[in-house]
Amino acid sequence: MKRTTFLCAALAVVSIPTFAGGLLTNTNQNIAFLRNPARDGAIGIDGVYSNPAGVTWLNRGFHLSINLQSAYQTREVTSTFLPFAYKASDPGNTTRLFKGKAKAPVVPSYQLAYNTDRWSFSSSFAVGGGGGKCTFDDGLGSFESQAALLALVGKEMGINRYDLDSYMRGRQYYYGFQLGAGYKITEHLAAFAGARVVYASSNYYGYVKNIQVNNPETGEMTSASGLFQANYEKAVGAATAFKVLAEQATAAGNAALAAGDEALAAQYAQQAATHMAQAQEMGEKARQMGTLAVATQDVDLNCDQTGWGLTPVLGLDFKYGKFNVGAKYEFKTRMRLKNRAANSASAANLSALDMYRDGRKVAADIPALLTVGAQYEILPTWRVMAGYHHFFDKQATQSSNDHKLLSSGTNEYLFGMEYDICDRVQVSAGAQSTNFGMTDEYMKDMSFNVSSTSMGLGVGVRLTRKMKLNLAYFQTFYRTYDRYTNDYNKVSSVVALAKGSEAAQALVNTGVLGGSDAFTRTNKVIGVGLDIDF
Repeated sequence: MKRTTFLCAALAVVSIPTFAGGLLTNTNQNIAFLRNPARDGAIGIDGVYSNPAGVTWLNRGFHLSINLQSAYQTREVTSTFLPFAYKASDPGNTTRLFKGKAKAPVVPSYQLAYNTDRWSFSSSFAVGGGGGKCTFDDGLGSFESQAALLALVGKEMGINRYDLDSYMRGRQYYYGFQLGAGYKITEHLAAFAGARVVYASSNYYGYVKNIQVNNPETGEMTSASGLFQANYEKAVGAATAFKVLAEQATAAGNAALAAGDEALAAQYAQQAATHMAQAQEMGEKARQMGTLAVATQDVDLNCDQTGWGLTPVLGLDFKYGKFNVGAKYEFKTRMRLKNRAANSASAANLSALDMYRDGRKVAADIPALLTVGAQYEILPTWRVMAGYHHFFDKQATQSSNDHKLLSSGTNEYLFGMEYDICDRVQVSAGAQSTNFGMTDEYMKDMSFNVSSTSMGLGVGVRLTRKMKLNLAYFQTFYRTYDRYTNDYNKVSSVVALAKGSEAAQALVNTGVLGGSDAFTRTNKVIGVGLDIDF
């Protein structure tokens, strides 16, 4: 029997959303960013990440920044699909809200620099991607829509209800350790060169189990796999019985023909043809029931992924009077993640779960990043900033070549200001507009991003001449991405398994397999940091 399952595609990666930045990149690596994200042209110890060449303009000696952030997020998909109405525990409702909760209560980072007259040597550590755990307690629409089809493909059997248990959890951390050096080329121009080692550690766990349908004979909910297996065995028995009858009729017809009774021989031949057609019909039913019995078995996914990569980083900074401009380029990071999986037997060797097969290496490049920013000092106590980020997402290889489905890379536009209330207290605020190149083909409820606007504000309090406390709050306001398809989550493949491709296409044409998703998210981050000069 062919080992396949229509639910295996549902157990796909739940990637952890970044706090701020591109598809795989966290740009909030210092509390100064939360206070005001437009830091690409600013000069400060946080520039070890945001403007590394600008760090050379800091005073001689050591400069250290220690930061702690807490992020709380949700990912929400409102899915509408007509067969959802057949769910036994929520009958008649064609719309479902699937909500994932992600949290990272403690995300640490540091930036350190040592400056001489012309040189600056720096290092940093941060969670450059991921940073928490995301859980969907009720699974996702791509899980449930597959099971919901059972009420359609089993309609002729008297099946009109379904139910299931599904769950998905993802945990993802990309740790980055950076070393580099900056040099003052002239009194106005500085350059930086360095590299970041990135180590990735992820785990994905989920299941689709206890898939149930109503038993047409009793009306009670029962195991779908068990019911289809029982019908498979009945169909096999019936096919065998009809085949025996066809053989007996054929033998009787041959005997009648040998006896010269052509009329009786013709009757037996007709019986043989009828029984053979019945045997073929039962054989086809057995194939369908056997396929569905296997397809509705419990599937468990448990996969750890680890890998590392190297990111070269270059930077320039031009400082002239009250004006400063910074630029940075991070090269693409080639990442290949190795799987260590303990998946269920029903998940082993399934093509849709091949990327989670034990021992396999999965492509997960971090895209190159170009940042440009400027700062202008309107008054000695008042500074304004602006910046631009471009992530080269389409050039970063992802598993299944998903990067090719994007319409463009990500573009971000940043604005902010900073004001010194007095010698000890400084306030700042800023905004960031993030615009992804999403397409309907790229968007999946298991892993999605939507364009957004983020706002941050905070305060810096100078505790001593060489020590400053930073406090900040950062919130992202996401747009909603709406998608409609006439073959929702490719559920026609379920119909094709049971009834053939022609029947599947016929249902697609009627519109009954159409469905929609509305994708959105929430994100709130608070942070505290301490800057120290030695």
